[in-house]
Amino acid sequence: SSVSNTQVLSGCDIYAIINPLHESNLGNWRLPNPSAFTMQEIKEINKWVNEGGRLFLVADHMPFGGAAYDLAYSFGFEFSNGFARLKKEGNHPDYFSLQNERLKEHPMLEGEIQSVTTFTGSAFRYPEKAELILSFKKGDISLEPEIAWQFADTTKTIDLENYAQGAVMNYGKGKLAVFGEAAMFTARDVSNENGTFKVGFNSSSAPNNQQFAVRLMRYLVDRN
Repeated sequence: SSVSNTQVLSGCDIYAIINPLHESNLGNWRLPNPSAFTMQEIKEINKWVNEGGRLFLVADHMPFGGAAYDLAYSFGFEFSNGFARLKKEGNHPDYFSLQNERLKEHPMLEGEIQSVTTFTGSAFRYPEKAELILSFKKGDISLEPEIAWQFADTTKTIDLENYAQGAVMNYGKGKLAVFGEAAMFTARDVSNENGTFKVGFNSSSAPNNQQFAVRLMRYLVDRN
């Protein structure tokens, strides 16, 4: 109810939507993955940003890309609904850097930030006026299974040339930041049968993520 309440939106400096999910997919991460938002909610959010609001939208790997698709599409972004990864050996985090040309130069990055690390997310197509931050290249892929984390030789695979995992954009009088991975903005220790792994700010492979998150929030609230 809050996202369709204009009084709630008007009280926000930044409205953050992180990994939205339709109620039918709670505990059920298989296709289909319908929109987490009604058309009325999408219209209200879009109007709020256009009039000066700041939106931070993050939709991780399947099923979150599907749940966020309609909202993102209202701004010109098109989420894939899979598991995106850079072309690399092994199952290591994805390293976007100026050196490998996957981290794009942007005023918010000036100075120390030479790389940003992500931890398995989604990808999206973007409108022409979007400013890319995390960009995929030809050979990077998205695996798009029918059930989350269940992959086979027959799993649909798309090449991620002309896709991104992070972008910002001016929209009317407002701004939005769209990202396809959530763990990069957290500080977590994740445990499974293979052990405990540090992700986000806690990971030694992501030394710039915390500063990047600070820069991103400053960019969003900046009225210039």
